[in-house]
Amino acid sequence: MKKINTVEAYILNHENWKDGLILLREIILGSGLEETIKWGAPAYTWKGKNVIGLGAFKNHLAIWFFQGALLRDTQKKLVNAQEGTTRALRQWRFTSAGEISGQAELIAQYVTEALRNAKENKKVRPAKKKPVKIPAELQKHLDASTELNDTFSRLSEACKREYAEYISGAKRPETRERRMDKIIPMILEKKGLNDKYK
Repeated sequence: MKKINTVEAYILNHENWKDGLILLREIILGSGLEETIKWGAPAYTWKGKNVIGLGAFKNHLAIWFFQGALLRDTQKKLVNAQEGTTRALRQWRFTSAGEISGQAELIAQYVTEALRNAKENKKVRPAKKKPVKIPAELQKHLDASTELNDTFSRLSEACKREYAEYISGAKRPETRERRMDKIIPMILEKKGLNDKYK
């Protein structure tokens, strides 16, 4: 897949949604938001803050509101595309350009409210994470090695959580021990479990 550097290229790359993307783009640009490309798709920002994104998919196109959970949504248009995963992000899905043109005024109202919320610095705060629960197998190795314990204690909470969940996610004791053998050198090298993917 070729890299998308402009909104025009994104639209051309999604020929079946071209008319709808153009309509949504016009509505959003009418609000005064700045247009850019992020994550390979059109994004609209205010003073560097992500406010709105556009996305074209197999069966629909959507406008994303990064802080959509704060919108009044009196018309019940917004859905959480990843229920249980995302707290703030909401999307409004469309299946035709006609659907968009018929609701252009309403879409503009949602865009205006999203921009106003960004200007007022309203945002959904991340959920407080529970303390990391260290599985017994990992704790046994931490207790047995001062070097391992010290290195592990200096890792970020996210890294500690990844390691703890990796071990506790294994059902069989043999699998947990194999996983321990894998992660001990990684911890000593001050690496996160998923660093290679970041």
